[in-house]
Amino acid sequence: MNLVQILPFVLIIGVMLLMTRSAKNRQRQATQMRDQMAPGSGIRTIGGMYAVVKEVNEDTVLLELADGVHAHFAKNAIAAVLDQAEYDRIVHGIDPEPELEAHGAEDVDDVEKADADEAVDLSKSSDEAATENAKTDGTDKK
Repeated sequence: MNLVQILPFVLIIGVMLLMTRSAKNRQRQATQMRDQMAPGSGIRTIGGMYAVVKEVNEDTVLLELADGVHAHFAKNAIAAVLDQAEYDRIVHGIDPEPELEAHGAEDVDDVEKADADEAVDLSKSSDEAATENAKTDGTDKK
C-alpha cells in the first residue's frame, strides 16, 4: 500500500479523535458547572425553565420554580448556572443600571441630566399646525 491509499484513513481517525476529545471537554465543563451549584443559585434547565436552587443532592436538585412551588430535577437537566445579575435580568427584568454604563455616568442624576440634554421636541410648530388645519378644512393656506 502506498501513502495515498492510507492518508484518507489516517485523516478520518484523526478527525474522530479530535471530535471525541472536544466532546469530553464539553462534558467535563458541564460537570464542573453543575458542581458549582449551591442553594440560592439561579439556573436554567435544558427545557428553558428558570428556577432557584434550594437543595443539592447527589444526583438530584430541588428547585423553587415560583414562591412555594418546588420540584426535583436530575442534575443532568441543568443547562446553565447563572450569576445573580443575569438571573435577575432575565427573570425579574432588573437591569443593573444599564444607563450608567451607556452614558459613562457615575450616578443616576448624571444619567437624568444626559437624557434631558438629548430630549427631542416632537410637538408641532405653528406652521405645521396651520398646514394641518388647512388640509382638514379643504383649503391650503400656504
